[in-house]
Amino acid sequence: MSQELLMTSLAILFQGLLATLLLSAASIVGGTLIGLLAAVLRSFGPSGTPRIARLYTELFRGTPVLITLMFIYFGVSYFGYAIDVFAAGVVGLSIYQGAYISEVFRSGIEAVPKGQWEVSQILGLSKIQAFFSVILPQTGKIVMPPLVGQYLSLIKDTSIVSMIGMSELMHGGQAIVDRVGKPVEIYGLVAVLYFIVCFPLSQWVRHHDRRRSLLS
Repeated sequence: MSQELLMTSLAILFQGLLATLLLSAASIVGGTLIGLLAAVLRSFGPSGTPRIARLYTELFRGTPVLITLMFIYFGVSYFGYAIDVFAAGVVGLSIYQGAYISEVFRSGIEAVPKGQWEVSQILGLSKIQAFFSVILPQTGKIVMPPLVGQYLSLIKDTSIVSMIGMSELMHGGQAIVDRVGKPVEIYGLVAVLYFIVCFPLSQWVRHHDRRRSLLS
C-alpha cells in the first residue's frame, strides 16, 4: 500500500471511527436506560408489566440485530415517517442491546441480599427510595464488569449499521475497498481501529474480574 493511499484511507476511516464512537455512546446510554427499565419492571413492576418486560427481552434476544435495524429504518418509512440512518442505528441498537442489558441488571438486582430491603423498610424508606438509594448503587458495583462486556458487544455491533447505509467505520472501509481494492490491507486497518477502541475496555473487565477473584 502506497503512503498516499494509506493517508487517504486513514482520513476516511478516522471519520468513520468518529461516527462509530458517537453511535456507540448514544446507543450505550439508550440501551442502559431501556435495560434498567425492563429489569425494574420485570423485578418490581405492577401486575402485567413483568410479563411484558420478559416478552421484550426474549423477543430481541431471539432475533438478529440486523432484523431490528431493518424493521426500524424501513418500518418507520412504511408508516409515512422519515428517520435518518444515525437515529435508526441508535434506536435499533438501544432496543436490541437493552434486552441483554436488562438481564445483566436483573441478575445484579437479585444478587443484592434481601436483607437490604428489610433494613430500608425499617428505616422508613419507600420501595422507590430504597431501590434508588440502597439497591441500585449495590447493583451497579455487581454488574459493572458484565455491563462493560455488553458495551463491547454493542460497539462491535455498530458495524452492522453499515447495512442500512450509515457511514461509520465499517462502511468507510467498504467504500475504500470498492474504489481501490486491497481488501486485506483496508479491512486490516478497520480491525486495528476496532481493536484500539475495544482492547482497553476488555482489559479493564479482565483486571476487574481478576481483582474480584483475589478478594473473594
